[in-house]
Amino acid sequence: MKNTYTDRSVLPNRRKLRKDLTDAESLLWMKLRRKQLNGLRFLRQYSVGRYILDFYCPEIRLAIELDGGQHAETDAVEHDQIRTDYLAACDIRVIRFWNSDVFENLEGVMERIGEEAGAKSNPS
Repeated sequence: MKNTYTDRSVLPNRRKLRKDLTDAESLLWMKLRRKQLNGLRFLRQYSVGRYILDFYCPEIRLAIELDGGQHAETDAVEHDQIRTDYLAACDIRVIRFWNSDVFENLEGVMERIGEEAGAKSNPS
């Protein structure tokens, strides 16, 4: 599958999303930026094809998505699965968290990301 990173058509939207982070994204970004997690560099609002990822670590090909309540709706669940399948075909693993998880259990979210990051950086 051809990887189309930094699709120019999504650049304006990426800029807007970086400027207007949700509260959950902002909170998680404070923990991911500046290589605070296992020395890994995460990027925010990174595009792969037509999709914009909330957070992405290119070194271990890990995407982190934060979902609000609208992602529980049937259409959104289907769209998220199509998106996840596309990213998997690009050899990118996606882990998802609800916004409420970030607010109520940030330590647990960071632990889960750290586990996944460790598994990806040390493949068996």
